Amino acid sequence: MISEPDRAPSETRDPACDEPPVVLLVEDDGLLLMEASDTLAEAGFTVLEAPHADRALQVLESRPDIEILMTDVDMPLGSMNGFALARLVSRRWPRIPVLVVSGMGSPGPHDMPPGARFIPKPYAPSALVLTLHAAVRRAA
Repeated sequence: MISEPDRAPSETRDPACDEPPVVLLVEDDGLLLMEASDTLAEAGFTVLEAPHADRALQVLESRPDIEILMTDVDMPLGSMNGFALARLVSRRWPRIPVLVVSGMGSPGPHDMPPGARFIPKPYAPSALVLTLHAAVRRAA
């Protein structure tokens, strides 16, 4: 996990701010987690990692600087899958945009919270980076 010293809580991102956007990446597959984390770090994000939804919630509760959540759907560890995590984050932290990724097919009609984005796996790293940057800009 890449970590920076705790920053002062901020409810909204200042577009003029030089701080890199903070993304919480939730992925149970170690190799995919490492690849996505490296891609996002190279694209200028500060990446926080969680191997399952329960750990992601702990990170969200302790880090008010998280600006976007990216979660896989199928995570055998933990108490919920990525869709449930996406819906919970959307309710508890409505300012945080959500990106859901999965190689298991497309989401059903009630799987995703309003405003969440979906990218099927495998995804192109450039598409991932563009989608996350666009979501951060829209939320600013």
